[in-house]
Parts: sequence; C-alpha cells; structure tokens
Amino acid sequence: MSIDEVVPVLDVHPPHEAVHGWRDFLLHLLTITIGLLIALSLEGMVEWEHHRHLVHEAEASLHAEIKSNSDGLQKMLTEVEKQQSLLKQDVVTLKGFMAKPKPKHGTMEIGFHISNFDSVSWKTAQSTGALAYMPYGKAQEFAEIYSTQDELQAAEQVAARDAIISLAPFMNSEEKDPDPDAAEANAIKDKIEVLQGQLLLVDSLVKGLDQEYKKFLAAHSE
Repeated sequence: MSIDEVVPVLDVHPPHEAVHGWRDFLLHLLTITIGLLIALSLEGMVEWEHHRHLVHEAEASLHAEIKSNSDGLQKMLTEVEKQQSLLKQDVVTLKGFMAKPKPKHGTMEIGFHISNFDSVSWKTAQSTGALAYMPYGKAQEFAEIYSTQDELQAAEQVAARDAIISLAPFMNSEEKDPDPDAAEANAIKDKIEVLQGQLLLVDSLVKGLDQEYKKFLAAHSE
C-alpha cells in the first residue's frame, strides 16, 4: 500500500476499563496523545505527497508550454521586422503624394498579425494552488515570464488597433478613385507613424521575452 492510499482517521475512544489513580490516567492520556500525533503525522505526509505531486505536474506542464511558446517567437519577430520595413516604404509613398509633382504610381501595404501565446498551464497552476507550494524563486520565475507575455499581447492588440485606424481611409476606396491629396496623405502618414511607434514597443517586448525564454530553458534543460 502506498502512502497515497493511507487515509488517517482521528478516532479517539475512552478507556474501556475504570481509571485507577493518576498513574492510569496519565498512561491513558499518553496513549491518546501518541495516537493523535501518529495520525496527524500520517495525514501531514499524505498531504505533503499530494502537494509535491501537484507541483511536479505543474512545473512539467509549464515547462512544455514555455518551450512551445518559445518555438514560435522567432517567426513573430520576423513578422514584426517585415511590417516595420513595409511601413517605412508606406511613409515614403505618402511623402511622394505630398510632394510636387506627385509620382505616377505608388503602392502601400498595411497589416498586422496578432500572435497567440498558450497560457492554459499557467492558469491551471494558479487555479489549483500549485504555485503556492512551489519555492518562491520558481514561482517568481514563472510569474515574470507570463507577465511579459501579457504585456506583449496587450501591446499587440494596440498595434492591431493602430493598423486598423491606418487602413480606415482605404476601406471604401476603389481602383478608379484619385490618389490622396497632400492633406489626406499627411493625415494617413501620421496614423502610420503611430503604428510604427507601437511596433517599436512590440519589437522590444518580443526580444525581451525571447531572452527570458532562453534563460529559463537553459536553466531547466531536460
């Protein structure tokens, strides 16, 4: 029988025989005390084993989740750098529309892709209380990684909103429509430059998260 199968029961019975004097009373009291201590010790051991198993499962799951998120981060960084390059070209095109004479042709491309990070294991560790039984240093290590992930995802959502705002002037345009005039081009350029600034933040957070992933995985290599 394993320790997990032991179910300690605190069952205290009065003495079956009459107590004769202080000596018998103290003997019965000592017997009851020892029994209670044994039962409490067994209960504590079972609970400790349960918590240890819970922490082990949580750590394994979190490690796998972080590894999975890390594997997709380089692709995200490449996408951000590509978008930054396209936006620079968009600004050049818009400046051309603002100049005299205007260029005969100009192309623009605005878009942004939001990456998804898995966090089921992190949420499960929180809801089951596994984090409370981890050493403080380990719990803090996981918390910092997932906090950075949350910051990055929030920054991505803002960037996506900025991309939508930048695209708004073109939503109902048709091929036969005239090119933007100088004022329109300048207004669009202002919106794109806001998006460029937000992408700088996204880029910084991606690189910071990448360093956190690498540090964690190097310290906890299987």
